[in-house]
Amino acid sequence: MKKLIKKIIIVNKKEGVTPLEALELFRAKHKEYKDLPITYAGRLDPMASGVLILLAGEEAKKKEEYLGLDKEYEFEVLFGFATDTYDLLGKVTQISHGLFEGFEGAIKSNLKYFTGKFTQKYPPYSSKTVKGKPMFEYSRNDIAVEAPEREVNVKSLKLIRMRIIKSQKLLGDIEKRIKKVKGDFRQKEIIKLWQKNLKNSEAKYAIAYFKIKCGSGTYVRGIANSLGEKISIPALAYSIKRTRVGKYKLS
Repeated sequence: MKKLIKKIIIVNKKEGVTPLEALELFRAKHKEYKDLPITYAGRLDPMASGVLILLAGEEAKKKEEYLGLDKEYEFEVLFGFATDTYDLLGKVTQISHGLFEGFEGAIKSNLKYFTGKFTQKYPPYSSKTVKGKPMFEYSRNDIAVEAPEREVNVKSLKLIRMRIIKSQKLLGDIEKRIKKVKGDFRQKEIIKLWQKNLKNSEAKYAIAYFKIKCGSGTYVRGIANSLGEKISIPALAYSIKRTRVGKYKLS
């Protein structure tokens, strides 16, 4: 029996996998697509997971129609560390050990700055091009370049809960998750830096869990980093899961 060819395919991109790897994994499992052009609409960073739209056949030509769709995410922010990528897969650039009184209140009172329309800078490690090159190429070669800005629209941003994690559990989590990533993302160097900062530490850190509804082009890891700047505590995106793109979600 001939298998049904879908033009729009919703896959659950796993953490540690690039969108291109997710596409190729799908193609390898579904031989009926081997001769069809397939593209993905809307990038997800290697450390992010969730809804990835694949477009097959003639639908691949309509990619631009899907890129502007609104999105929803569930994400966690780790407070106490900042990195050059704004997530775990980056070099630690700032550290602040320990918790402080009124932590949760400080977070809640600053969410208003990341709701509605506001200007957001592209992260240093992003695929946004400047003078014909993606920004991550400048960053990897330590070349200073002015980050472009764009207006984004966050329709809602809610703090759901908070938890505390001990340094040894945190390090174990980070090592396990970074090791999922293939290719050259500076993994060995980055793991060594995390080990240097956490291996012999007894500190505890706060992780906040959020839900966000936003327009296309919003960098969730950029919000995590900027929130930390607002409350004067280094912060990064600890996990990101895209739960919806437009009307599309995981079944």
